[in-house]
Amino acid sequence: MKKPAKRTAAKGRHGRKKKITAKTAARPAAPKRRAAKAKASPEKKPAPQTVEEYFAAVPAPSRSAMNQMREAIRSVVPPEATEIISYKIPAFKHNKVLVWYAAFSNHCSLFPTAAVIEQFKDELKDFSTSKGTIHFPLDKPMPIDLIKTMVRERLGRSG
Repeated sequence: MKKPAKRTAAKGRHGRKKKITAKTAARPAAPKRRAAKAKASPEKKPAPQTVEEYFAAVPAPSRSAMNQMREAIRSVVPPEATEIISYKIPAFKHNKVLVWYAAFSNHCSLFPTAAVIEQFKDELKDFSTSKGTIHFPLDKPMPIDLIKTMVRERLGRSG
C-alpha cells in the first residue's frame, strides 16, 4: 500500500509548487477557513397581525383579485367562520383552518389542501399548481365559481 505524500511548505494542497515571492514569504499563513461575509439584508417588515394589515400591504392589482377571492370564499363558508392570519397569510377558520389565500406580484394563490387540488386536477389544468397551492394569474379573470366549488368541497372534508 502506498503512503500518501506529505505536503511541504513549497507545495500547495494539490501537490503543485507554489510560487514564493518576497511578499508571500513575509505574509502570515491564511487561516484554513475564511469567515463567511455577512450579507446585507433588507429591513424585514413585521408580519401582519390582522387580515386588514395584510390587505393594506398588498399592491392595488393584487388587492383587487384578492378581494374577489375573499368574497367568493366568504359566500361559501358558514357565517360563524372567522378570518385569521395563519402562516403570515389570511385564512378562513371554522373549527379548524379551511383555506388560506395570499397575494404575490403576478398571481394570487389559494391553499385548499392537497386532497382538494387532486380532486379538481382536471378543472385546474389551465392553472399552475403544486401539492397544496393553486396560482391564479392577475392577467386572467378570477374563476370565482371554481373557487366556490373547491371551498365547498374543503368544507365538506373538514367535518
